[in-house]
Amino acid sequence: MVDNTSGDKETNAIAREFAAVYRFEPIQGLSRARNRGMSESNSEIVVYLDDDAVPDEHWLGNILEPFKDPKVAAVAGRILTPEPSAENDTIQVVRYLSNKDPKWFEVVTFGGFCLGSNMAIRRSVCARKKVFDERLGKGAPFQIAEEHYALAYLVSHGYTAVYLPDAIVFHPPLRFGEVKQEARNRIAYWMVLFFEFPRLRLELLRALFRRMRRKPLTQPRDASGSGKIITSGWRVLLGASLSAVPLYFRTRNPKNR
Repeated sequence: MVDNTSGDKETNAIAREFAAVYRFEPIQGLSRARNRGMSESNSEIVVYLDDDAVPDEHWLGNILEPFKDPKVAAVAGRILTPEPSAENDTIQVVRYLSNKDPKWFEVVTFGGFCLGSNMAIRRSVCARKKVFDERLGKGAPFQIAEEHYALAYLVSHGYTAVYLPDAIVFHPPLRFGEVKQEARNRIAYWMVLFFEFPRLRLELLRALFRRMRRKPLTQPRDASGSGKIITSGWRVLLGASLSAVPLYFRTRNPKNR
């Protein structure tokens, strides 16, 4: 396990008690912690779970099953809230996604396929790159979408991603930050996508145009999302842009990531 806090002796002791490897990552950032876990692992499959998530008893076996197919690079599971809700009752089906699927880029990058609190990645496909962009995720300059970026990178390189509803974890309801900060994070994330995926810029602009028009996604989404596209008002977006653009360029240098 990777501890991305200020360090905790009690957590270290518990990890040792259950024969888990404890690693302390002092530089804050969820993507940095995820990459550290990937680099420290000796397993071909690296599974990610939040510290406030509780897995179903069959979760690990289920999420590993699709990796029997060598083309599968990532598997995402279903996330349920402990309290009963309409989302929890949604009928789920196994989904396979590749770069040959229409609008795959929109589905992946805008959260229509997975969340990082329940996912697994094949380590060998990440051998030459830190698949999680360390500008993204909690504790990083842009506190958003590190898992979506990672999945987009893998699928763009010809690998397959799988959504498996039987791989279940229970997670408290997500909490969102202040509206202006969330808008700034979204715009900075869009800039990351624009510059990191140059061949897919047209697809990105089309998706953003649909968002601005508040058009719902036509593709099925996982239970954690309603499928509705919600944007902030123009004044909020303009103010967020004025802070997001210079922040993006300040963090663009790899030395600052």
